[in-house]
Amino acid sequence: MSAVTVSVKRLPHGIGLPLPSYQSDAAAGLDLLAAVPDGAPLIIAPGAYAAVPTGLAIALPAGTEGQVRPRSGLALRHGVTVLNAPGTIDADFRGEIQVLLVNHGASPFTVTRGTRIAQLVIASVLRIQLAEIGELDETARGTGGFGSTGADGI
Repeated sequence: MSAVTVSVKRLPHGIGLPLPSYQSDAAAGLDLLAAVPDGAPLIIAPGAYAAVPTGLAIALPAGTEGQVRPRSGLALRHGVTVLNAPGTIDADFRGEIQVLLVNHGASPFTVTRGTRIAQLVIASVLRIQLAEIGELDETARGTGGFGSTGADGI
């Protein structure tokens, strides 16, 4: 598979950190790193959340978006996840990528410089044009919503 080149700007507080990278040959997301100051970790108390800087800004190609997703290891081991998962980076956004982490765990979570805090997945975007109509076509599911496809109704 050929790679698409995406321009990245390293901000002053991101100097010295490696660029995000894939951790395996088939990984879908690049790991984003925390660009908090050395010696000044960010501590997220249980139940609290914080915007964690990455020290990076990117220029995504038109027709794509960046999805900021949780890292499963942080969720499993610490109860820490991305609050607005997935966070969306629009193709025309040129500001710093920040990750909104929330601590659902029982202990404070310490974010140090270089901590892998989230994944960045780049995806194609389909733009639509809405056409208002009086009725929608019928389907087997119909208007069944939350839990309607499960055998137990949950």
